Amino acid sequence: MILRKATETDFEAICELYQHTIGDMEESGSHQWKWGVYPDEEMIREDIAAGRLFCLYGEYGMSIAVTVGLDMEDAYQQVNWLFGVRPGVFHRLAVRPELQGDGLGHKAVEDVINILVGLGCDCLRCYVGKDNRVGRSFYRSLGMREAGPLRFEGRDEDYIAYERRLTEDCPLLPLRMTPAFRGGKLTPWGGDKLQTVFHKNIPETPTGESLEVSCIPGLESRDVTGITLPELIRQYGHPFAGAYVFRDFPLLLKLIDATDTLSVQVHPGDAYAAEHEGGKLGKTEAWLILDAPEGAELVYGIQPGVTLEELRAACEQGAAVEPLLRRVQVRAGDVCFIPSGCVHAIGAGITLYEIQQSSDITYRFYDWDRVDAHGNRRELHLDKALDVTDLSFRLDPVHAPDGARTRVLDTAYFTLDLLRGNVPVPPIRHFAMLTALGEDVTLTWDSDRLELKKGETVFLPASCPALTVRGADRAAVAMPKD
Repeated sequence: MILRKATETDFEAICELYQHTIGDMEESGSHQWKWGVYPDEEMIREDIAAGRLFCLYGEYGMSIAVTVGLDMEDAYQQVNWLFGVRPGVFHRLAVRPELQGDGLGHKAVEDVINILVGLGCDCLRCYVGKDNRVGRSFYRSLGMREAGPLRFEGRDEDYIAYERRLTEDCPLLPLRMTPAFRGGKLTPWGGDKLQTVFHKNIPETPTGESLEVSCIPGLESRDVTGITLPELIRQYGHPFAGAYVFRDFPLLLKLIDATDTLSVQVHPGDAYAAEHEGGKLGKTEAWLILDAPEGAELVYGIQPGVTLEELRAACEQGAAVEPLLRRVQVRAGDVCFIPSGCVHAIGAGITLYEIQQSSDITYRFYDWDRVDAHGNRRELHLDKALDVTDLSFRLDPVHAPDGARTRVLDTAYFTLDLLRGNVPVPPIRHFAMLTALGEDVTLTWDSDRLELKKGETVFLPASCPALTVRGADRAAVAMPKD
């Protein structure tokens, strides 16, 4: 160990080191620190007195100074940390500029890690100025994860938070997901509710789908730093995604805004998709109705007694298929299970939560004879749609009970629980996805918490600590069945 605890006799030399380091930082364009503001003499005296300032004295004088401890500033609550429940921190790491680049900084951080592990910490947290390119490169070279932006009251500088696991058993924490979107010509039936109701930064209007948790190529969800979900799974492995680090990611979670009625469509099962769609998964899905105008309807199957021949003939004529469609009324809180083979269409004005297999395969029967601005109709897939249609489908929507913890779906592919109040999240085997359905939803664990906005989704890794949902509004928790 190269560091030792600083004493009062080191005070003047440490102040000189910080002033010298700040001058070098300013010359390189970083204004992270300003002597007399941050840091100042009072901070240094307090750190020395508390026994949390460590230093190294060498041939150039005071060579390294760093503050190490367990106390985190309030601003750290802004960050969606991924690692650990027993964090340690270090602040104000200064390495004399003449000695930078020879590995001394790495050795100092190794000592910091040993100190924190000795204090019982399972993770390390720190931050650096956004414009401090040298500091950011240094932390990346130490294998640290960029955890997101950070701001401090009274400081003009923007900062970036970093973290690192320190122990093998360090748990992974709930991680906010930034969705991908499908809009414009791809969802001409969409609107702007994903922005106005659910606070999403949609790229255009109309936007119909927010892919909250997605591994669909080209439509991957990301963490707040821009790392895609497939890359997160690759980086963090089994503690993050359980057995699905070695298997295709199984689920896709969306929020859908249907300002207009969607096309009448159907999805294939696994066997048909594997044979006809290049080995892809089929698509079984389910909906939780979040909002619907009075009298809102869905297409939910085909009328009893209709044959495939009759269905084909009607589809070929266009509007003649409409009387053959089975319609049901829905309201907020209704749950609809849509197995592969079920003909369906979301009605106008409905907003819903959708959990499904991780598949993007849709076969359109009918699009209400709509045309775009150029007079073009959307592509239909009648032959494949008829191949997979299940004419025997007869389920009805089921209204979710208003309990504190209700399992509303338990299927071969996924489960869905609705939680409200002060209830534990069900045990997580591989991963789970939690979405806030209202403004008053907070996720808590150990001594930490994550307050969620309406419509915000967090990924719950396999190694999460025990979690509790608190608040007056519901949260939806979906996870793979096996």
